[in-house]
Amino acid sequence: MKNVGVAILGLGVVGSGTYKILRDHREFYRQTQGVDISVESVLEINKQKALALGIEESKISDNIAEVVSNPNVDIVVEVIGGVEPAKSFVLAALHSGKSVVTSNKELFCKYWHELERAAKRTNAGLYFEASCVGGVPIIRTLIDGMQANVITDLTGIINGTTNYILTRMTREGADYATVLKDAQALGYAEANPSADVEGYDAAYKLSILSSLAFHTKVPLDKVYREGISGIKAQDIAYGDELGYVLKLLAIGKNGGKGVEVRVHPAFIRKDHPLASVNDSFNAVYLKGDSVGDIMLYGRGAGDFPTGSAIVSDVIYAATHNDVKYATFKNGAQAEPGMKFITDFRSRYYIRFTAKDKAGVLAKVAGIFAKYNISIVDLIQKGEDCENIPIILITHETNEYSVRRALDKIAALEDVVSVDSMIRVEA
Repeated sequence: MKNVGVAILGLGVVGSGTYKILRDHREFYRQTQGVDISVESVLEINKQKALALGIEESKISDNIAEVVSNPNVDIVVEVIGGVEPAKSFVLAALHSGKSVVTSNKELFCKYWHELERAAKRTNAGLYFEASCVGGVPIIRTLIDGMQANVITDLTGIINGTTNYILTRMTREGADYATVLKDAQALGYAEANPSADVEGYDAAYKLSILSSLAFHTKVPLDKVYREGISGIKAQDIAYGDELGYVLKLLAIGKNGGKGVEVRVHPAFIRKDHPLASVNDSFNAVYLKGDSVGDIMLYGRGAGDFPTGSAIVSDVIYAATHNDVKYATFKNGAQAEPGMKFITDFRSRYYIRFTAKDKAGVLAKVAGIFAKYNISIVDLIQKGEDCENIPIILITHETNEYSVRRALDKIAALEDVVSVDSMIRVEA
């Protein structure tokens, strides 16, 4: 039986979960996978944390050089997070010929090209299933399950924190600030929640997933990003009246005119499969030219869900001698000539406040007509009020046309304010 030694860099929530899975399932992996996987080293400055997990003191280190020079270590698992020192530690492992498994989406998104270049020099494996969508096996699906297809669309709810917040706002009619505070108290959101609520986390993941799905490098700076911090409870309620649910979506499209990648709040119809993905759960909806539609669903974070994805990569690395790298030219930037669409097409939910006067809607309709925008639904709220909210949904149109039209509408004398513009995707 093949013996494989693992080192774990960091024993935080995910690192501890990964260790427990490897420890508790060791015999199961012997029986089912034909490989004996043992944790031979951990990098952890808090020795007591490691000892509390039952790790032998001789296997606890605070020195990366000691870890990567250990002849009993074949695979290094990085679960530190952030860019540094994680990047230096991963490069040290790859330069030593150790295969690396990482859950670090920020590091991988920004420096995938550097890590892969280092891995190729020593023919080391580089695995990253846990970097995107927690325990949901989306990376393996894209690499080893969808090869027969040209993937044209990728739409996902890939951040658990924002999905939890929007779910609570939808169910309870609560405002954003209140639910965010609860999410922080429950540990779903960080003290500084900007990585999640402003869409950075989802943008990192979309960069990785769309690169794999479309077989071309999609750098982070090509991903349009917009978060949920400006979402109002009344917009969620109005959307509900019109038959929609609000989600933070990561959207990738690969068409004849180029690649389109964006992260932003969007309304989707209540009967869409993604509409029922609630709380901290995640899902990714794929469309292939041969297979049609596929959706993967599960927990997007946590010690054991993410640990499951990490251990899956460890087992894959332990049982496969061949090493796969990106199917595209993996550089810091997109390949020359690659086109990215920024003036994307969508339908739009728009809410503005206007004075209760005759002719206001006619003026608004005239501006929309000038920019070839037509209206599907319109709701006028309030009676006998000086100022009234007007809610409308457009037919599919171009992003830039809507922005220009809203600038003109905001300048109308009888329009008090343009309050919300949310895309409607399905």
